[in-house]
Amino acid sequence: MRVTTPNQFVLAKNIWDVFVIFLRLGLTSFGGPVAHLGYFRTEFVTRKQWLSEAAYADLVALCQFLPGPTSSQVGMAIGIHRTGFPGAVAAWLGFTLPSAVILTAFAVGVAHYSDPALSSVLHGLKVAAVAVVAQAVWGMGRNLCRGPLRLFIMIAATTVALMFPTIWGQLGVIVAAGLSGFLLIAAPVRTEKEELPDRTVHGLGLLWLVLFLILLIVLPLLSQWTSSRTLSLIDVFYRAGALVFGGGHVILPLLQSELVPSGMIDSNAFLAGYAAAQAVPGPLFSFAAFLGASMSGAHTAWISAFICLVAVFAPSFLLLAGILPFWGRLKGKYPIRSALSGVNAAVVGLLLATLYNPVWTSSVISISDFFLVVTAFLTLTVFNAPPWLVVLGTGVAGLTLHVIN
Repeated sequence: MRVTTPNQFVLAKNIWDVFVIFLRLGLTSFGGPVAHLGYFRTEFVTRKQWLSEAAYADLVALCQFLPGPTSSQVGMAIGIHRTGFPGAVAAWLGFTLPSAVILTAFAVGVAHYSDPALSSVLHGLKVAAVAVVAQAVWGMGRNLCRGPLRLFIMIAATTVALMFPTIWGQLGVIVAAGLSGFLLIAAPVRTEKEELPDRTVHGLGLLWLVLFLILLIVLPLLSQWTSSRTLSLIDVFYRAGALVFGGGHVILPLLQSELVPSGMIDSNAFLAGYAAAQAVPGPLFSFAAFLGASMSGAHTAWISAFICLVAVFAPSFLLLAGILPFWGRLKGKYPIRSALSGVNAAVVGLLLATLYNPVWTSSVISISDFFLVVTAFLTLTVFNAPPWLVVLGTGVAGLTLHVIN
């Protein structure tokens, strides 16, 4: 009989506390990644005082540097700081579970319930996706494309993405933009002191990074050799999670270029699910659960959703766990920040290309759609309405137009 020591009991209790707190945040954190970071700061810096202001800012800086969903990675980093790697899993599970369950249930309902009224609601959600992506492009462009050089990188990235709409074309854009930033963009000088958490994990960093690279290289080969649909899905979602710079919205072009042209999912369902992801709390990457469920039968929908969800988040965990111990030395290297400036400008261009095709071209097909997009965009940008409210409103508008017509 195994006896649980007091230290083990305390660790288990702390892990449970991390899960419960992040579960509550996952149920209530509407508004996207920036809002999530605000919720985290209030909870863990102001209320719980798990981190100092400087330590929290340092974690945010690290996660903005890495590919993947910034807010989810910050949550994992807080979990690591609190209870090590089990804390990272507990934080991710608590924060992601509510939105993943809702979107999976939505996907199952859409796939197995056909009605003209439902189609009208889904079309309204697609129109909402146009406004949400446009808002993301506008906000990111204002912050990340300042100056003629960054603007040129953005325009070039948009052009290349429209001409070569594949994941490899987008990867080429990111690499070229990073090199351009490294050579041509002067990094801003930081004078403030950034404090790392006092509980970083040492020793396993290189192991996690090697595992990240092995999976990135081996998964495409295995999916081709075996012709396994499950391995193909894991490969697609893992690569998308590993190559997303600039936040959750940028995963849209990566997944769209892989899943829609190949016929794995219909473009209408893809955009409807993306819009629905705006109406739920928690991370936007939970969209992967919707896609997994939509591409499977009724009996395997929940399993497929779980597989795709883990695959898209796995690179974030591996990179964070691998780089966190070394961030104290890396963060002061100005060439890295210069390269990141170029990459950030490029991802705005990738998102702009996606805004045109497929988001706009497949969603705005009538004058009423155009005016609904303009209304939704102004509601988001001028009146600062939360995205979930705009998404629900456009869904109701789509149903209303169906009843009127």
